[in-house]
Amino acid sequence: MEKYDSRFFVYSDPKMDYMVYELPPTWWSRYYEYEWASKFTGAEDTVLDAGCGICHPFKFHLSDVCKEVHACDLDKRILSPEAIINNILNDCGNKVSKPALLAYCQKIRFNQCSITSLPYEDKKFDKIFCISVLEHMSPQDIKLSLGEFKRTLRDNGLIVLTFDYPTINLEQFKDTVNEVGLNFVGSFTFNMPEDAVTSNLWGKLYCYRTVLKKHQL
Repeated sequence: MEKYDSRFFVYSDPKMDYMVYELPPTWWSRYYEYEWASKFTGAEDTVLDAGCGICHPFKFHLSDVCKEVHACDLDKRILSPEAIINNILNDCGNKVSKPALLAYCQKIRFNQCSITSLPYEDKKFDKIFCISVLEHMSPQDIKLSLGEFKRTLRDNGLIVLTFDYPTINLEQFKDTVNEVGLNFVGSFTFNMPEDAVTSNLWGKLYCYRTVLKKHQL
């Protein structure tokens, strides 16, 4: 299925501008990332939103459609529902319902940690989502994070990733995937399409998507 293919997002891809609340216009890639990543959820899944962010709503969406949801971030505010709600209201406007947000927070199991050292047991998750996080990390920390994803992923599980380019070297990323003991699930291409989704907000950026799994013995 095409959803498993690793490639750049293009403007003709499906997108959404609302997930739990209206997405700010500056979240240029999230419209596409959330629409795509949401296709991998399952009602019986135990999932992790790794590096979930404070105001980002994908963790809340997961709690609507998955059995058990964990979310972690390095930011200490992730342990405070009040801080999460205040950040959402500041970034996304006052049309969001505080009681609804509090209910969402109560459904999710939060942890403050680095994704380079996850506080979860081996083979815990059916799916691990990591949306626009790896581009903020060094190559060594990316390798450590992928290793932790592999460790905490069930044998038939999936790792669903997006990240900005050219912040990450794609050939180096492919080598790291192999070194860690992961495989690309579908086909992959590093070719840049003419209609690739792009933004100039923080320099010329594009957004790449990929789905990984463990090597099958």
